[in-house]
Amino acid sequence: MTAHRRLAATGGAFLALALTVAGCTSSDEGETAATSAAPETPAAPEPQLIDWTDCDSQIDPIIAGRPGAERDLVFSCGTTTVPVSYDDPEGGTLQLFLVRASLAGQTYPIGSLMVNPGGPGQSAADAAIQAALTLPEAVVNQFDIVGLDPRGTGLSTPVECISDEQKDELFAADPRATDAAAQDALFSQVEEVAAGCAEEYQEALGAFDTVDAARDMDLVRQSLGDDQLNYLGYSYGTTLGSTYAELFPEQVRAMVLDGAVDPDTTAQEAAEARAQGFEAAYDAFAANCLSLISGCPLGPDPRAFLNDLLAQAATTPIPSSREGETRQATPGLILGGVRSALYQPSAWPQLAQSLAAARNGDAAGILTLADTYTGRNDDGTYSNVVDANLAVNCADTDEEYAATDVQALVADWNARYPLFGADAALGLYTCSAWEAPRTPLPERDAAGSPPILVIGTQGDPVTPLAGAVDLAEDLENGVLLTWEGNGHTAYPKTECVTAAVNAYLIDLAVPQDGLTCPA
Repeated sequence: MTAHRRLAATGGAFLALALTVAGCTSSDEGETAATSAAPETPAAPEPQLIDWTDCDSQIDPIIAGRPGAERDLVFSCGTTTVPVSYDDPEGGTLQLFLVRASLAGQTYPIGSLMVNPGGPGQSAADAAIQAALTLPEAVVNQFDIVGLDPRGTGLSTPVECISDEQKDELFAADPRATDAAAQDALFSQVEEVAAGCAEEYQEALGAFDTVDAARDMDLVRQSLGDDQLNYLGYSYGTTLGSTYAELFPEQVRAMVLDGAVDPDTTAQEAAEARAQGFEAAYDAFAANCLSLISGCPLGPDPRAFLNDLLAQAATTPIPSSREGETRQATPGLILGGVRSALYQPSAWPQLAQSLAAARNGDAAGILTLADTYTGRNDDGTYSNVVDANLAVNCADTDEEYAATDVQALVADWNARYPLFGADAALGLYTCSAWEAPRTPLPERDAAGSPPILVIGTQGDPVTPLAGAVDLAEDLENGVLLTWEGNGHTAYPKTECVTAAVNAYLIDLAVPQDGLTCPA
């Protein structure tokens, strides 16, 4: 599918259970509320109490057996309300969902550490559960780990306007479509999705923007009882965090922005950088595969192997041995699985084995990787990660690209980035078709904030290192930390990065600007 710009894997196991905990508000509430007339002089919204419930019994079975599950953690689930429109804070409200993880017997707790895993569209509630298990114990011993699903995502009045059937069709489509007829078909699919979401939500579709999500964060910070915000954001979460810092610079205590999205690029520049990044990541994966003592299952040329597999799937889609699976792997699903695995080197062995199995007629592994990327469940339903991704991305930009311009880019990028270029170019049409009010992201220098730690990874295919460099330069008090590794995001994967971030979060000890950590 090319209808998203920043999409990453999401853990959806908790979401189904949490529906019974959260009492999530339907989208109809947001649609009605957003049409209310704005007052001439909006009153400042008041933070609302958080309705907390003990949800250990729901979460404990999910985390059982995971690394970190032995920690003595207490989980609470909560809901609160925020204005649909901050221009009309007395109008309708949206319900937000959050999870708080507390380590029993915390020593000298500092407060809350709010985490966001990115996307946009991923569940921060799921991320908080995972972070409580995997963040260094020194950090969990000092902070309650809090995940607030941003408006429209997870269980916070989720945007849901794309059918499972539409998603299956979009993700199966060949992302390297270069002929006019195939491209027109993809444009029509994107237009159909946009029209359906506009019909479902009308003007309220524009309410799921990052600026208002950042304002929500500040109300929740106050509701949590924190004088200032402690924040750990990954990928798109760096956009959300830097937007918060721009709006509320004096309310920041500590902010870590890992895998920074470049604030200075156009959508076209960002899309090309990602295409280039994924091409380089596949080459790094191939080199790693060829270095294996046991031998690379993809043969002496992993890129040629993938091209042959894609050609095979384009002619005869590959079946799966997975029980109950009716889909067959098309080029779109294969490249989706590849892209999913390239996020982290830890998934490279699984990718190599899955590609080799697909070549031998069993696409079960590559479909599993693709489904992790898109939020597809075993029963064929999807989480709302795709719906939210489109709604947030398109609410955040007023850039538009004509179909003819996109087609020209497809031809150019397909030649230069033969695996991922056409897909990246086709994605530029998505927000041009989107029918919703826009709230473009502000320029972000966060003047008056304390030091903000920005982390970039040299071999990050999703948010290339240049984005972290630019964000750190743009922020008045930005501090750059670089990891010379591969994969998307860095903390807490390596001792050097972990030590620097821990000291900053706990003691506000700021690392030297420009510090580089070896792989």
